[in-house]
Parts: sequence; structure tokens; C-alpha cells
Amino acid sequence: MKAWHIPYTKEAFEQLKTLFPDVEYEIIESIGVQSYVVPIFTKKQSTNIQANKENIKPVVLPEQNADELILPKATNDDIEIVITRTQITLKLPKNEADIQFIRSFKYSKWNNALFCWTVPNYGKNAEKVKAYFAERHTKVTEHKVPQPLDVEHPAYTQDELLVVNLSNRKLKVYFSYNNDVALQVKHIPYSTWNAYELCWELSCSDKFMAELRLIAERNGLTFLHHLVSKGKLKPRISRHDIENYRECPEAYVNKLKELRYSINTMDSYTDLFEEFINYYENTAIDDLTEEMIVGFLQYLVTERNVSISYQNQSINAIKFYYERVKGGVRKMYYVERPREEKLLPEVLSQEEVASILNATANLKYKAVLMTIYSAGLRISELINLKIKDIDSQRMQIRVEQGKGKKDRYTLLSAKTLDVLRIYVAQYRPQVWLFEGTNNSKYSTSSIKKALHISLKKTGIKKHVTVHTLRHSFATHLLEAGTDLRYIQSLLGHENSKTTEIYTHITTKGFDQIKSPLDSLEIK
Repeated sequence: MKAWHIPYTKEAFEQLKTLFPDVEYEIIESIGVQSYVVPIFTKKQSTNIQANKENIKPVVLPEQNADELILPKATNDDIEIVITRTQITLKLPKNEADIQFIRSFKYSKWNNALFCWTVPNYGKNAEKVKAYFAERHTKVTEHKVPQPLDVEHPAYTQDELLVVNLSNRKLKVYFSYNNDVALQVKHIPYSTWNAYELCWELSCSDKFMAELRLIAERNGLTFLHHLVSKGKLKPRISRHDIENYRECPEAYVNKLKELRYSINTMDSYTDLFEEFINYYENTAIDDLTEEMIVGFLQYLVTERNVSISYQNQSINAIKFYYERVKGGVRKMYYVERPREEKLLPEVLSQEEVASILNATANLKYKAVLMTIYSAGLRISELINLKIKDIDSQRMQIRVEQGKGKKDRYTLLSAKTLDVLRIYVAQYRPQVWLFEGTNNSKYSTSSIKKALHISLKKTGIKKHVTVHTLRHSFATHLLEAGTDLRYIQSLLGHENSKTTEIYTHITTKGFDQIKSPLDSLEIK
């Protein structure tokens, strides 16, 4: 159009009228999605403008009716559209007509950090966006993200409610369309609708399983339950199988140290970044492209079958190099991050914890497991405990620089203290409460091995890890009536929502719930 354009505000328009008092204008209402102000110049007015110090050249528009006005469509080379499975991202210069078009989509929003608009990709949104910008110089990129690998859509009848149990971690609930059943399933905590497999998904727990049985009974459906084992994680390529294995760049490690990342985070980031750069072993690190990053992350999902957490950590490790080490600006790599699964942790009953501890004959192993359970410790916090951290006067354990570099105090059980005193007298640790060879920190593998041996003796079939003892500690405190805020403090959770997950695990009082069907008089 060879003209200056200004975003319309009342203040800006009043200022223009003051600067150009002789210019006549006509307001044409409601053409398309907004009103337009069209200046109409005469020869006299053109002379006045020409005399202006700014030397602005007048523009003469032909006379035409409002109904006949043809609005010029802006053209530029700066429009970029990226379409993924669930989202449409648009980067374009500010244009009120374009903005109004984007805002016409439900749930569209402006991303202030990345300076782009996002629109949900469902229905015909992608076709509408492409059609709107079809006549403009626009770059359109479409990423076909593979659907999550999972069990195939199972068969079930109209009179059945099928629950597919994925390795006691996630439940997939299938049933024929029934609005009442759907509303009841929807009210179960953390339930989400899977639009690809046409089923409801929720975390696996005895409480939720019992509630699904009740829902089936209330609605006259046959309850079916199938256990499906999850596909095994394919191991990454060994460094010994890569001829010229590349270590993580020194600048990467130094930046992690400079920002005072924890040792665990440093180990995790460097390991994940090495996997990425060695996946493209014949390409220089700084020559790796956006498309190659996307290809690597798709490989993690489709071939290695990694967890959502592992994939997200890989994305963060890669972004750390390009944004923090290389000093680049925050950039969107158009990698579709999967929604985090809302999975409830496995917990043990108090009887099961007692059987594990009773099955642990070795004094050191028993002291380790008792300390973890009785104080709700992470395994990393346990191996970092020093003798001085045990405060027998106040019956507290000091956890120094736990997760998130936070100090806290937690409980010291009287029974645990008795066992620790016997253990210290026999093993005589020097600095660390639990020491390995040469007075070094105790290894996590030894603790995991000790728990595994005890589990085999008890015959417990649950998927139990050392962290399960921490989850069980929190759940048992909650069932004993401990306030959630105290549990949050003892566990060292920064966000109370993290602690609230234990309210969905406990089954205390669940057996007292009476189905509303039992109160009906049925003949």
C-alpha cells in the first residue's frame, strides 16, 4: 500500500486529527471484522500537507460507496504457520484484521514469551487458517506426530464396562456411549478423555477400581477387567557401539556448574544430551537443525518407547544447550510435549511394610529401610545423611540440601533410633551415617538390592521401589489423621498440590460408602 500504518486507538486517532486538521475522513462501519477510517484528500488539502515539514506525499483515493469498498489485503514475507497434532502456531506482523480472525477461534491465545499466537488444532481449524492466508506469502510447516503406542482398541459389547489395566499404572475405561456413565467416570480424580482411543484414562488404584465397579453396577453393566503388560523400554545405543562417541561439551558442564545445578540434574542433563548428539554422530553439534531435534524426540517415543518424563527431560537438556550455553533467545522448537500422565504412586499397607522390615535380617539393611520409611526420605537424602544430622534430643532428622536445594527437618522414630544406636556401635561410621567402602557414601544400588531381597522373602507382588516407602509414609500419616500441611513440610514439597495426591490413594473409610442403589426399593 506504500503507506504508514498505526494500530488504532482513540488517542492515536485524535492525535492524527490534530496533526492533519485539513484532512477530511469518512468512517465506514462494520466491513469484515472491523471499522476502517478512509482519508479523502482534495487539491487544497494536498497542498497543505505538501508544505508540512515532514514532506508527506498525499494519497488520493477514488470516490466509492461503502458497499463497493475493496479492502487491500496485506502481503508480506513474515508469516509463519506451524501445525502439530494438537496446536497451530502463527507468527505474523501485527495486523488488526488478522488478529480478529485468530481471536475468532475458541481457546486461541497470545504467547507473550514466544511472540506468537496459538490456536487448538481440532475440527477444521487448520483448513480455515491455511485458507485465510492462502493468498499471502506464508510459510506453512506441518509436523505429523505419531500417535502414542499403546494397546489396540479392545472389543466390548453395549452391556459391558471394560477396564484395561496397564501394568497396574494406568486404567483405560471403555463403554458404549452413555452420558450418565461418562459423567460419573469424569468425576473420578485425574480422569481424562482420550480422543484417539475413545476411552477414559485414570490412575490405577484400588479405590478407583472399586468406584468403577460401583458405576458398572449402578448402570446395569457387566464389569470386565483385563491386565495388560506395558512394552519394555528399548535400551539406548551403548557408547561402546559408537565408533567416535562424543562426550558432552565442556562448556555445557561448566554452565551447569555456574548455575549451581544439583549433581543429579547435572548427571541427567549431560547423559541425555550425549544421547542426542551421538544419535547424529556424523553431524557437528552446531549443525544440528530443528528438524533433527524433532526427529530424535520422535525416535524416543516410537522406537525406544520412553516415558513422558524421559521425553520432557530430553527436551529440557537440548534446550539448555542452545538457550543457556550458546546464549540464544528462548525458542519454540515446535516439539509437541505430551501431556503429563496423572498416575498415582503405589503404596504398601502398614502390615506389608512390617513384613518387609521383619524379613530384613542384615542389621545395616534394616536400619536403612527403617530410616527411609519412618522419616519419609528420598534415597538420595538417605545416602547424604551424616551422623550429626540425627538429633536424638529433639527426635528429629535434619535433611540438608534435599531436592530443590532445601533444608528441612523430619521425624526420628523412637524404634528407628534404637536400631540406629545398635548399628552405629557395630559398624562405627565416621562421617556419613551409612558408609560404603573406604568411608565413602553408601551406594543406592546396595539399598535397592537389599529391598529386592526382602521383597522376595515376603512374596509381595506389588511394584515396589525404595521410593514406595516414602509414599507409604505419607499415606499412613494421612490415614492416621495428620494434617496435610504437616505432611507437606515433612516431605519437603514446595507445592501443596504435590502432597494432595495422597488424598486420592488412601482407602480409609471407602468401605463405609454405601451405594445409592442399596437404598432403593427394587422388586
